[in-house]
Amino acid sequence: MKKLRIKQHTRTDFLTYLGVIILFVVMNILKSNGTLSRSLTGQLVPICCYMSMAVSLNLTVGILGELSLGHAGFMSVGAFSGIVAAMSLQNIIPAVPLRLAVAMIIGAAAAAIAGAIVGTPVLRLRGDYLAIVTLAFGEIIKDLVNCLLVGYDSKGLHMAFNLTGSKTIDDLGMKEGGIAIIKGAQGATGTTTIATFTAGFILVMVTLFVVLNLKHSRAGRAIMALRDNAIAAESVGINITKYKMMAFVTSAALAGAAGALYGLNFSSLQATKFNFNTSILILVFVVLGGLGNLWGSLIAAAALTVLPELLRAFSDYRMLVYAIVLILVMLTTNNPTLKTFFSRFKLHKPTGKEAV
Repeated sequence: MKKLRIKQHTRTDFLTYLGVIILFVVMNILKSNGTLSRSLTGQLVPICCYMSMAVSLNLTVGILGELSLGHAGFMSVGAFSGIVAAMSLQNIIPAVPLRLAVAMIIGAAAAAIAGAIVGTPVLRLRGDYLAIVTLAFGEIIKDLVNCLLVGYDSKGLHMAFNLTGSKTIDDLGMKEGGIAIIKGAQGATGTTTIATFTAGFILVMVTLFVVLNLKHSRAGRAIMALRDNAIAAESVGINITKYKMMAFVTSAALAGAAGALYGLNFSSLQATKFNFNTSILILVFVVLGGLGNLWGSLIAAAALTVLPELLRAFSDYRMLVYAIVLILVMLTTNNPTLKTFFSRFKLHKPTGKEAV
């Protein structure tokens, strides 16, 4: 029976990887043939970022069972730290793919540090404290970036906080030929866009690999035990804080990598992009796809990112249609009759005799 269970989740993981690979190949073919519209082509990288964000948030919400409302804050940390890294390393690392990879790693590391700072005091508490603190964290990060001035010249990075609103980029004291990377409320402007659809595909695959392997590991089983019953898990010796931090920091790091790729896809990016609404949108991807269901998160993220673009023909009514479609899908997926229907297609579980 144990062997069968291992084979079952291995087959599901394999189909998940295969589905993403097939989707990537199909999109590349459509893109090369000119079948995709310009707007949809421009959405390919953001879709990959949102897919990665949805899977990483599902690690916290679906697998760990903790509600986080500030996932866009970790994405913002990764985005702006990745942009700073990529722009300041242009002369040191001329190879674009390598520079993009380094920027994403730095974005992931910065978000992981932020996740550890937020999670260390909060994850020791119970209830909805995590949701409240992560919500506040997202707003704090947005305000900090709005006050941040960053530039780069031959001497290195120059940083300053424009708390009073009286400073400008000239106050950084850069040499001639220096570049302004982040300009306070204007955000990051003049960014060299180096993000690619291939990098987005790799990001999604890495995110799936990390989350799926963590889920099926011994640590993953401990994390899910905490979700099901924290008191019972603690009574058998499971370190609650350790495993909560493991899941939360991993989720934040993956969000940071997605944010770095997202930020390097646009020449101009403001901190207001990563507001509360973005966190809620990512949470909608997770809930709509199913808590703990990574394949569902991928589909929901891709579909709900593309849907507003497909509904542009409805002009001013497109967001109304989007909301109606969202409500109908939620009602449909929670319909008992449909749940019973789809349950018939699940892998047959063996009885005692069959297991023997």
